[in-house]
Amino acid sequence: MAARPQLTGRAAILAIVVCAIAMSLAYPIREYVAQRRQIAQLEQEKAREIAAIKALDDRRRQAQDPGYIKRTGRERLFYCAPGEKCYVVMGKTPSRDGGAVARKATARPPWYATLWDSVKAVDSGGGEKAAKATG
Repeated sequence: MAARPQLTGRAAILAIVVCAIAMSLAYPIREYVAQRRQIAQLEQEKAREIAAIKALDDRRRQAQDPGYIKRTGRERLFYCAPGEKCYVVMGKTPSRDGGAVARKATARPPWYATLWDSVKAVDSGGGEKAAKATG
């Protein structure tokens, strides 16, 4: 018996046809995937824009509310209604930690005391006290 060749003419033609079909479908499939990615990006952008529109619409509705306008005028612009006595305290705003900053500032000695302590420390040779006083 004679050995048959492994690659026949029909198999070669079939392989060429399959390769041609694969090559002809590669570009459209790549374009399809790219378009799907672009559609997903546009949908995300649309969702962000809709959220921004909602936020602006809420601000518009809030700005049309007379109660909000009065409250904003009182808080930000210090407006008073006719007949009211309004006081504005100028100066430092109160701290949120309940005055811990003021207590910390009074615990530190004045600058001239620190300077004198450092002069005494240098005179006696004990430089650690000067470092503690300034630290």
